[in-house]
Amino acid sequence: MVTNNMTIIIGGDAGQGVESSGAGFCKALARGGLHVYSVQDNRSRIRGGHNFYTIRAQADPIRSWTEPVHLLVALTKESVEIHASKLVKGGAVICDSSLKVEAEPLEQAGIKLINVPLAQLAKDSGGSKVMSNTAALGALAGLTQFPMKYIQSVIHDNFKKKGEKIIDINYKVAQAAYDYVVEHYGRSFEWNLQAVDVEPRMVINGNHAIALGALVGGCNYTSAYPMTPGTSVFEWLTTHADEYGIVSKQMEDEISAICAGIGAAHVGARVIVPTSGGGFSLMVEALGFAGMIEAPIVIVNAQRPGPSTGFATRTEQSDLLFIIYASQGEFPRIVLAPGTTKQCFEAGARAMNLSEKYQTPVIILTDAYLANSFRTVNKSDIDFSSITIDRGEFLTDADLDKLTEKYKRYLITESGISPRAIPGHPKAIFRTTSDEHNEIGEIVEEADIRNRMHTKRMKKLELARQEMRAPDLYGPAQADVTLVCWGSTISEAHEAIHMLNSEKKDAANLLHFVDIWPFPVEKATPFLENAKKRVAVEGNYTAQLAQLIRAETGINMDATILKFDGRPFSPEYIINKLKEVL
Repeated sequence: MVTNNMTIIIGGDAGQGVESSGAGFCKALARGGLHVYSVQDNRSRIRGGHNFYTIRAQADPIRSWTEPVHLLVALTKESVEIHASKLVKGGAVICDSSLKVEAEPLEQAGIKLINVPLAQLAKDSGGSKVMSNTAALGALAGLTQFPMKYIQSVIHDNFKKKGEKIIDINYKVAQAAYDYVVEHYGRSFEWNLQAVDVEPRMVINGNHAIALGALVGGCNYTSAYPMTPGTSVFEWLTTHADEYGIVSKQMEDEISAICAGIGAAHVGARVIVPTSGGGFSLMVEALGFAGMIEAPIVIVNAQRPGPSTGFATRTEQSDLLFIIYASQGEFPRIVLAPGTTKQCFEAGARAMNLSEKYQTPVIILTDAYLANSFRTVNKSDIDFSSITIDRGEFLTDADLDKLTEKYKRYLITESGISPRAIPGHPKAIFRTTSDEHNEIGEIVEEADIRNRMHTKRMKKLELARQEMRAPDLYGPAQADVTLVCWGSTISEAHEAIHMLNSEKKDAANLLHFVDIWPFPVEKATPFLENAKKRVAVEGNYTAQLAQLIRAETGINMDATILKFDGRPFSPEYIINKLKEVL
């Protein structure tokens, strides 16, 4: 019997609680001391259409999800038809007896059919058919021998706002299904999940990690218009707004969201504006306004496939070059592309400092996969004590009191960074305009002033380049192949090189970029030149990071592994494609 090393899929129609069941079981596993890594696949509809939730669980830290599945919890017959082929020999399918799934085809493939009257058990326990997903979690715990107390703790937290009666009914429903499976199927399943005694862990997705990092980094204002998959950054901050003194504004559209954010930044707030690619497209003119008035604002673009509405609930990495060059004209901006939950937390906090230090927009580039995937993180891995607040060239009221000449908001300096003051002080009076202006903000037409002011702003780009971090190298320094990636592809690429190196020493390593723009040419070039074979791994059609690397360093990739079907990479996909391209 295999203990604490398995992959589970929960599948069903939108509206059947697939997401809540998956997230709930992830929390239960984490409370039982296990590491989890989840992947969601949702269609863009409220009801109907197949959704599924993949959970990988084990005692040791997990780098990524993997393709082989050990257990399928099917809330619809369609789920069995779609996912049965992914199950390993000895795997099992849990489904409601009323679905009348044929056992023979599964048994021929070496798969057990676990028929459980989920809906009937829910009704018999005082609930309704809607609670079938709760029964499914009880059945899942029963088959895998996972302690029910952790399921009960999640039920309590999920339903505490609805009262003790609802909590008790859900307890009974889950327990009834648990007992049914133990009674009728015993301990026949080859995989099991056992609790282990370890330090408490958080279950967190990428968007929540960004929001948490921004909060610790001093964020006190957020405005947004909801757009999948960026919305949960805004939701998390709004949920905690009263507790931590955050001003949260849901606006009528994305244009007003960024304009309100620029206004808040102008008067001294630390601002984050989350959106997705379509929403960011609407924000582009205002992004240029932020660049012209040197407003420190953080924008989160959680990418999804385009163009237009595209694959609204799927994932892709196709906005990189758009983000770097968005808006007419030239102005500095900083782009970060975290790939893990820990990196998301760091980017959320770091972006707050970078935006104020360089008085420029900072864009955090994530995607639907990273935004929605829940993973366990040790609380000790999220180092709150390491976060400091850096407001850059910031004039306090005491500093302004000492001024003996007129305050110049856009003072030309060697660094390009002008001392910044919040409007309101008698000596901090200046004009703000989207037109070209002089040092005190007055609109100008003179060519020489334009040259000086534009040069001043662009100097910040080169100064920020010095602060951009080198890419991270994972695996042996001297490897036959170097996978080059950015953002969320780190997880599956990392697992892929681990699998490759377990078969052959020094087979592969991984070079991962978080700091994308301004591109850290001097820090990245030695890593790229040292690689024997460079293979870009990107979730887009045109290998956008590879293009950027070639433009900035003159270094070409030897091959590319690309994916743009709206689904995330898997380690197996990367390994199979690597064999093809090399």
